[in-house]
Amino acid sequence: MDLTKVKLVVSDMDGTLLNAKHEVSDRFFTLFKKLKKHHIHFAAASGRQYNSIVDKLQDIKDDIYVIAENGGLMMHREKELLVTPLPQTQYLELLQVLEKVDGAHAVLCGKRNAYLKKDASKAFIAMLREYYTQFTLVDDWKSFEGDIIKIATYHFIGSEQHLYPALQHLENEVKVKVSGENWLDISHNNANKGYALQKLQQKLGISSAETLVFGDYNNDLEMLAVADHSYAMANAHPNVLKAARYTTHSNNDYGVERILEKLIQAQ
Repeated sequence: MDLTKVKLVVSDMDGTLLNAKHEVSDRFFTLFKKLKKHHIHFAAASGRQYNSIVDKLQDIKDDIYVIAENGGLMMHREKELLVTPLPQTQYLELLQVLEKVDGAHAVLCGKRNAYLKKDASKAFIAMLREYYTQFTLVDDWKSFEGDIIKIATYHFIGSEQHLYPALQHLENEVKVKVSGENWLDISHNNANKGYALQKLQQKLGISSAETLVFGDYNNDLEMLAVADHSYAMANAHPNVLKAARYTTHSNNDYGVERILEKLIQAQ
């Protein structure tokens, strides 16, 4: 494991950089300053909306790249670098399918705002505030204009068991990705973290051999595949543990920070 050539670090958020309390550690922010001194780029890549990611990384937001909505949107200093929306006819059809899935709670995700039906349960809205800092309740899914990047779908018991079986038949048309214990995301086939990361690598002139990635869930698989230094968290999904070249400690045991310390030492 030679970390001397790494020029780009990319980390997932929930279950990876964030601990179980959804916090970024002070230890990370201290290490980030050292990464910056060594001219190592950093990108946060998450299923979260852009505003939510920036909210967690407010102190360094102007110094990082943000891959939001599972790769459907990439931003740097408030500038859009990549947008991969779902056509309206397609997402309206998908919403009709979701309405028939028992226990599914759908959120339409725009570039800066999210939308959910006014009849959404109070419990769902309360939970949603952690992941979506900006959202609007609407009477009808057609009652707004603008790009929709993905449909985020939540199930209180579990997404892999209760959502994926009902939606996997759509995989030839769209990206259907179990992105967390309770989340499943539906997006354009090119709206994934790996596609966005490849675009960022091209922009920066950085190769997979110079890229280090951290992830924990199935929505991280594509970006793990385009980085030679791919790390699965100890708490990762079995698919991620199998796909990654290396493992690190859990998100609650500074798994990302421990590797970043090794990276800085290698410089």
